[in-house]
Amino acid sequence: MSKPDLSFEFFPPKTERGAATLLETVRRLEELTPRFASVTYGAGGSEREPTLTAIRAVRAASSISVASHLTCVGQPAAEVDRVARALWAEGIDRIVALRGDPPRKGALGAVPHPNGYRHASDLVRRLKRIADFEISVAAFPEGHPESDGPAADIENLKRKADAGADRAITQFFFDTDAFLRYRDAAARAGAGIEIVPGILPIQNIHTLLSFSADCGAPVPGWVVDAFRGIDGDAGAAHKVARDIAVKQVDALRTAGVDAFHFYTLNRAELTLDICAAGGLAAEQRAAA
Repeated sequence: MSKPDLSFEFFPPKTERGAATLLETVRRLEELTPRFASVTYGAGGSEREPTLTAIRAVRAASSISVASHLTCVGQPAAEVDRVARALWAEGIDRIVALRGDPPRKGALGAVPHPNGYRHASDLVRRLKRIADFEISVAAFPEGHPESDGPAADIENLKRKADAGADRAITQFFFDTDAFLRYRDAAARAGAGIEIVPGILPIQNIHTLLSFSADCGAPVPGWVVDAFRGIDGDAGAAHKVARDIAVKQVDALRTAGVDAFHFYTLNRAELTLDICAAGGLAAEQRAAA
């Protein structure tokens, strides 16, 4: 079985120590020859400059192609367009195009700017007119929290594909069957783009549950149960997290998935271990 395409997500660090950790993570993950890495920014575009600083640092420290997240919620279209043109001028030709979340935690839905793009599909369509960006979009195999149901989720993905998206990257999930049902439903609906599963290595079960509460992605009881009784035992928690992700990767590969996107949280060790144990670094091991 050949090595699948890999991609990684990073976030802009807020301290000098965090910046050093990010660069060390980038250097270590570069050995896996990822297709690209993406760098996030905050709700409502609140971390745009730190994002650009992080992208420059990743590009300077490695040969990894870097994508910038770009959201449109709460911003005028002219400002979003200006940022897109600036990214292209800087040689950043990959974008993860997202509607974006509300800038305030707990706000009820994302409110579009009166002179802005209402949906991610609108943003994708405009980006393709600005420049020949390679565009990834979000996908939600277990449902978007604001969705009217599975059919609406698929229709939204198709709109983004029809607007020019090149691939979709899913929100993290643990129900492999849900991903496969979503993938197959998207294909039947004619959303003819690659759908890449987003894998979240569980660095900390409490952090995972916090993420789940924020974004609505469910965490099955069996995942929580797997970490019971091992609080404070970093080695045991690492092994449990690795085994959960490797089992997920194995099941997805058996079903024909050949690309994976890892939400690294700017840490290398667990992602490296998962890739090694899951056969995703086979070419590197063979060359060693």
